[in-house]
Amino acid sequence: MKFLVITNGAYGNLDWYRSRVGLFERLICVDGGAGRARELGIIPHWIVGDMDSISEPDRKFMEDAGVCFEVHPPEKDFTDTQLALELAAREGGRNIVVWGGTGSRLDHNLSNIFSASFFLERGIDIVFDSPDMTVYLVKKQLVIPGSPGDTVSLIAMGSRVSGVDLHGFKYPLNKATLEGNWQWAVSNIITQAEPVVRLDSGILAVFHYKTPVP
Repeated sequence: MKFLVITNGAYGNLDWYRSRVGLFERLICVDGGAGRARELGIIPHWIVGDMDSISEPDRKFMEDAGVCFEVHPPEKDFTDTQLALELAAREGGRNIVVWGGTGSRLDHNLSNIFSASFFLERGIDIVFDSPDMTVYLVKKQLVIPGSPGDTVSLIAMGSRVSGVDLHGFKYPLNKATLEGNWQWAVSNIITQAEPVVRLDSGILAVFHYKTPVP
């Protein structure tokens, strides 16, 4: 089942998001993400979090619409986004897309991406998507729906990723080993349609920039 998690992060072109809402079977808002959902004309199935960032008008609107609230205390071990991902997994989500999950808070960005690698180990795919960038977590193979000239960076999750092959890139790799404490596979360039990333062991975070980057 394909789930969408709507956070309260950075968005950009809202029409891009509106055109994709119909791709998902279940929708979860993360706390103040309810405001983003209203902007997009979305009524989610759940709103989860400690409710510290949702506005009163948005909360009342969603309550009147019959949305299910999963409320957690402010003092807790996990972020609201982690709680939303757990909810999606518990409800049968095996493919989860997160909107707004890569914003200005570097600590939240890292937490979200490392949390996604935890779910990947459980057989649950999580993708962070936006008009300008998509972040994939990969264990075996990824065919990137990109175009020549797009920028792609690979980040090793954990201590080591082995047997990395890149095909369709300016800088190809053949059975390379990437170390978590020394990242060097950054800012590669796609040279052909549907480039491929493969690896033998470990987990890679693959950052695909769909618009020009400096």
